[in-house]
Amino acid sequence: MSESTDPASPAGRIAAGYAFTGPALDLGALLWDGACRPDLQIRIPLSMLNRHGLVAGATGTGKTKTLQLVAEQLSANGVPVFLADIKGDVSGISAPGVANEKVTGRAADVAQDWEATGYPCEFYALGGIGTGIPVRATVTGFGPVLMSKVLQLNQTQEQSLGLIFHYADSKGLELIDLKDLRAVVAFLVSDQGKAELKGIGGLSTVTAGVILRALTAFEQQGAGEFFGEPEFDTSELLRTAPDGRGLVSVLELPAVQDKPQLFSTFLMWLLADLYADLPEVGDVEQPKLVFFFDEAHLLFNGASKAFLESITQTVRLIRSKAIGIFFVTQTPKDVPADVLAQLGNRVQHALRAFTPDDAKALKATVKTFPNSPYDLEELLTGLGTGEAVVTVLSENGAPTPVAATRLRAPQSRMGPVEPAALEQAVKSSPLYSRYAEAVDRESAYEKISAEQAAAEAQAEAAAAAAAAAAAAEKQAKEHAKEGQKAARGAPKPDPSLAEQVVGSGLFRSLARSVGTQLGREISRSLFGTAKRRR
Repeated sequence: MSESTDPASPAGRIAAGYAFTGPALDLGALLWDGACRPDLQIRIPLSMLNRHGLVAGATGTGKTKTLQLVAEQLSANGVPVFLADIKGDVSGISAPGVANEKVTGRAADVAQDWEATGYPCEFYALGGIGTGIPVRATVTGFGPVLMSKVLQLNQTQEQSLGLIFHYADSKGLELIDLKDLRAVVAFLVSDQGKAELKGIGGLSTVTAGVILRALTAFEQQGAGEFFGEPEFDTSELLRTAPDGRGLVSVLELPAVQDKPQLFSTFLMWLLADLYADLPEVGDVEQPKLVFFFDEAHLLFNGASKAFLESITQTVRLIRSKAIGIFFVTQTPKDVPADVLAQLGNRVQHALRAFTPDDAKALKATVKTFPNSPYDLEELLTGLGTGEAVVTVLSENGAPTPVAATRLRAPQSRMGPVEPAALEQAVKSSPLYSRYAEAVDRESAYEKISAEQAAAEAQAEAAAAAAAAAAAAEKQAKEHAKEGQKAARGAPKPDPSLAEQVVGSGLFRSLARSVGTQLGREISRSLFGTAKRRR
């Protein structure tokens, strides 16, 4: 018995840690003492795929091929898979691979019975930008925390956005697309809407301005296409093909790869929506879905505390709903510690140590692995393309020994399919007619616009009535003035006989005399003096 096959030897002890009794995925053959050992296979139990994982390594070390290898075997075992295709080179999983010298050489090295095979796929695109069935979400479904992430809001602004969503929900204002959200924000700082939030905190004009400017910038990036209806039903990702193999859902992202914050947050929405809809099932023989989150560091860059808490909670709890998540990134330090602690399955490709920062990242990566007989610092910088350091969870949930592994070759095409074949696959899908055409029904924007139009019409009617009343009053005054003026200018009539007598000088003299005497009598009477007797 050679040292490498002796169960008491280091290589034998490592291999014994991967001798599972239940269904498992084949990753490759053990590398030990500079040689590949095809008789010592490294595997991962199918039942442990919902315990999440990490595929890490420097650019060009084979991370994409690793996720393709794992995705193929999951599909073959009837497990649906979701792949985020950032660079546009994963669509080849739908087509049989092409045998060549490298493929046949790798298969011989690791004792792989390689057979060119394509796998059942659905192709999606965010909002229909690019080739794929459009994946849309409503603004309400996306939620304030994820929206704050893509709008790059601070904590205070995020809280205000949460208040806006709460108001819209309570008033039955459906937030379907971005114009709905903009309409609600603008309404709540208008003269008509300011009073609406007084009882629950209010919305400052400054914060509303920040949100509106962020929405405008967001739309200018083309994000308006991603929000609307019909909203994508994430249960579509859980389907199997007619032959029983798991459906591989490929989200084509090359058309939006210059908007990393957007697509990484959108992927988080997919996970959060799955978590909200699926029932608790606990430990299962195989997962319902395995979700590969490529370029995962983009998800965490600049994330708020609330967003990180949301991710951590989702990763921690979604396992019990039989969903596995694999984060694909360059180094483990790209993933927050609380999330990294949930990732029980690790495939670490080569790392580079060209700079002091690289060396620091290398040392940090080594510390994340269990103790092993390997010199991991030396090993991780010397691995070739398609080789990795592996540790997974065994069937009883314990970590397996660290194993340097030469990985198997994917059986599907390692590269993109032709654009015409991709377009044909998309348009022939039964989902295309369900999601291709966008729908714009009445929602918050239309309702607020109608209310504002009614209020404006009412105000205009009131203003017109007031103007008419003022004009009528003015006209009445003018008529009165004209009447008075006409009265003053009319000729006086001839005096009557009585008027002539009264107006004569003799009558006026007599009246003065009588008046004087009468006046004296009255004066006496008033002041208490008596009349003199004659």
